Amino acid sequence: MDFELTEEQCAFAQTARNFARAEFGPHAAHWDAECIFPREAIAKAGELGFCGLYAPEAVGGLALPRLDATLVFEEMAAVDPSTTAFITIHNMATWMLGTWAQPAVRDHWGPLLTTGEKLASYCLTEPGAGSDAASLKTRAELAGSEYVINGAKAFISGAGSTDVLVLMARTGDANSGAGGISAFAVPADAPGVSYGKKEEKMGWNSQPTRTVNFDNVRIPADHLLGSEGEGFKIAMKGLDGGRINIATCSVGAAQGALTQARHYMQDRKQFGKPIATFQALQFKLADMATELVAARLMVRLAASRLDAGHADASVYCAMAKRLATDVGFEVCNQALQIHGGYGYIREYPLERYLRDSRVHQILEGTNEIMRVIVARRMLQDNATEIIR
Repeated sequence: MDFELTEEQCAFAQTARNFARAEFGPHAAHWDAECIFPREAIAKAGELGFCGLYAPEAVGGLALPRLDATLVFEEMAAVDPSTTAFITIHNMATWMLGTWAQPAVRDHWGPLLTTGEKLASYCLTEPGAGSDAASLKTRAELAGSEYVINGAKAFISGAGSTDVLVLMARTGDANSGAGGISAFAVPADAPGVSYGKKEEKMGWNSQPTRTVNFDNVRIPADHLLGSEGEGFKIAMKGLDGGRINIATCSVGAAQGALTQARHYMQDRKQFGKPIATFQALQFKLADMATELVAARLMVRLAASRLDAGHADASVYCAMAKRLATDVGFEVCNQALQIHGGYGYIREYPLERYLRDSRVHQILEGTNEIMRVIVARRMLQDNATEIIR
């Protein structure tokens, strides 16, 4: 078992670190305060391949292992968790389209998405179907050579500002469950597609979030991804990677917060000496670092399991998502506490890290659902295999 990164992996990480500090660092607070979606900065990330990290090479992606992708996402999230989180969602949607789209659709959208020239949103959640994604009600009816789509999606990142929607919709009857769901590529400006108001959120302010409504939206039949009835399987495959992605964003945010806290402790003086000399704060910093390293290694283990096609990869992804998002938020919270009143004001990035990382415990499956996934597997007869 080798915990060391290769020279190539270190180079990817360093490139991402330099990029984020140069392109995100000077602007992240402004994007957050003004709710600006930084398409130009995202397009610059695309020039480095960061918009198609694990998309197939056939559409211009880098086809990297998920483990390598975590290195890039972590470095960017250490500077701007919100913008990075959108880039991870775009990567997931791009990978789905590049992997399952029909040739004409794949060849048109794939290169545009992997370069960041065009952006994608992922449309799974509905007003009445969150954790229970298999109960979604948006329908796609085949009518001749077209599908006609009706329904609504909720909490869609980038909605109204992106170019294509990777949509999960029901093609089977109302009682068909997960097996009646199919996936589609829908142009974001197709007639009948409309968007709700931009949600006012606690965090993730550099990416818009809206509902998406589909009113007799017609798309060519070749915009189906995979085959009819494969949509839920595609969605779950996407969510395994998505959980690693969002866990990585939590690790990155926590690393950024921890670095800020360490520097602040060395610079801030109270009672005539740096607060870094106070043992209570030293112990706090030590615990934050220890838990962060544990979360990072759990995420990388899950990513390696997913890359290897391990039978329990989904369980490891759930474990990693639960651990890293809980630890990430707590590290950000403790880093803010170390800053005292300064951590609470926007001159420092701590309150932004805290707000941006909070939602990670909710999306891509709540952490309660992650516990359900792990517990169900643990209660099976051969469960000891996943904890050895």
